[in-house]
Amino acid sequence: MKYLVLLLVLLLGIGTWRSRRAAQGSAPPPRASAQDMPACAHCGVHIPQAEAWTLGNQAYCCAEHRQLGPG
Repeated sequence: MKYLVLLLVLLLGIGTWRSRRAAQGSAPPPRASAQDMPACAHCGVHIPQAEAWTLGNQAYCCAEHRQLGPG
């Protein structure tokens, strides 16, 4: 008899957990949009394209490396 009660409590808990999960939505959280991550031509550090210092088709992580050029 106690195993039957334990089974009922377990099933009730699983049912409650699944219903709350379904109410919240099971879709994964939104991710940040992907963007290009070029490597610095001097040191090789990858940086977001929006933050890169560019000279021609080369990307650099900072103004100093842009002045120094490819390492």
